[in-house]
Amino acid sequence: MLCKSGGTWKHALAAVLLALVPAMGSVAKGPSSAEKPAETTIAVAQLPVQGQRVLTLIYQGGPFKHDKDGTVFGNRERLLPLHPRGYYREYTVRTPGVSHRGARRIVCGGKQVTAPDACYYTEDHYASFRRIVQ
Repeated sequence: MLCKSGGTWKHALAAVLLALVPAMGSVAKGPSSAEKPAETTIAVAQLPVQGQRVLTLIYQGGPFKHDKDGTVFGNRERLLPLHPRGYYREYTVRTPGVSHRGARRIVCGGKQVTAPDACYYTEDHYASFRRIVQ
């Protein structure tokens, strides 16, 4: 399906999401480069469509399907920049074909839940993260 500008609805969605995601600078390194892997990124348009939908819901304040969505993420793995407990919140990114929550999540950090400072995507249940950028 084409939108007025001639692009597909996916392009229109990506444009809206890009407008919502704040410009993101570099992140301070953790305790040492040996303890924290180099940060990688993923563009909003590269997220799976389910992830793009969840990101939109985060900025809208929901509604979310899972009870755990929006709950505090503890960053026990210490793969994300260190912040006080309560800074990060996690959200489920649906995985087609599975009947449980799956391994994909978006974790966002910031004081305002609907205006996070930064969001990260993991497709391997917190083993690695990619910062979501424009």
